[in-house]
Amino acid sequence: MFTALAQSIVYQQLTARAAGTIFARVRALYPHGHLGPTAEQVLRTPDAKLQAAGISTPKLLALKDLARRAARHEIPTLNDVGAMDDDAIVEALSRVRGIGPWTVQMFLIFHLGRPDVLPLEDYALRKAYALHIRRGELPEAAEFARRGERWRPYRSVASWYLWRSLER
Repeated sequence: MFTALAQSIVYQQLTARAAGTIFARVRALYPHGHLGPTAEQVLRTPDAKLQAAGISTPKLLALKDLARRAARHEIPTLNDVGAMDDDAIVEALSRVRGIGPWTVQMFLIFHLGRPDVLPLEDYALRKAYALHIRRGELPEAAEFARRGERWRPYRSVASWYLWRSLER
């Protein structure tokens, strides 16, 4: 779980290609790097070494905070999240610097496979919805939430289709 969250931090606000290159460099810093770094490894790594791999200062601070919290068992484990509802996971993980609700929602959808997540603040998702209903203007989060209720309990699936619709 640590590796997935660390990867989420690295990927924020970057193209997938650039983020993939940087995260591959980070993985290469460690033995068994293909599995991803552990919290303990990140804590032992000098900041300059992570920055040389392409990690910016804000992301470095976020990664170190995530690693400290993971090492102190302040964030739920993969076993823990299996028994938690989505809102509780968002609350628990959003305490980490650099991880907000959107990042946790992406984690819920793409790493945990949760079927009923609707990331209300996701720009691309709101844009796809606006194009789909031919309004052109982005819906406010409250309106999007209200309209998204019809997709429950499969709002993650609706999100996937909306994202894919932008590829045309």
